[in-house]
Parts: sequence; C-alpha cells; structure tokens
Amino acid sequence: LERSGAVTARYHVLGGVLSALDGVRPENLNLGRLVERVSAPEMREVILALNATVDGQTTAHYVTELLTHLPIKVTRLAHGVPVGGELDYLDEGTLSAAIRQRTAF
Repeated sequence: LERSGAVTARYHVLGGVLSALDGVRPENLNLGRLVERVSAPEMREVILALNATVDGQTTAHYVTELLTHLPIKVTRLAHGVPVGGELDYLDEGTLSAAIRQRTAF
C-alpha cells in the first residue's frame, strides 16, 4: 500500500487472519486496538486490505461486523483483473469478481 502511493492514510496490522483450521481465533488478532483506533471521532473510513482467500474473506466479514456500531464506512480492496493481466489466463472466480465489481469507464 505504501509503494502504490494511492493512499496517504494510517494503517493497522491485524497480525494474521481468522483460520479455523490453523486455530487462529479473534482473540489471536490485534482487533481490540483496531476498534479503539477506529472509534476516534476523526475516523471516516476503514479499507480492508486482506487476501482474497476463504480466511481473508472470513476475517473481512468479521471485522465489518465488529465495526457496525461505529459511524464509519468500511470498504475493501477490489478483486479481479490485475493491471497488465490477460483475460485468456484468468480463472472463472477472478473474472466473476471483476464483473461483479465493475465500475463506470
């Protein structure tokens, strides 16, 4: 995120993702401090930057639910066609995500 230069914001490291198979539960992540930081009056948005895996998506949903009581917008990074990617080599899931998250040109 820093290298992209697309966002000039603070970030918070959770220290992993929820994973039933690996025994990673909410108390194993840095979630309490996240809620504390996001509760500050000047906070307007949380951008979830998690991998597009089952564990990443599970964690994103959990964090979103955890923050529903706060007056902030919760967004996530888009998933889909990478810059420079060729459609012939993309899997169906990636193409499906790209179609669902398309934006006006």
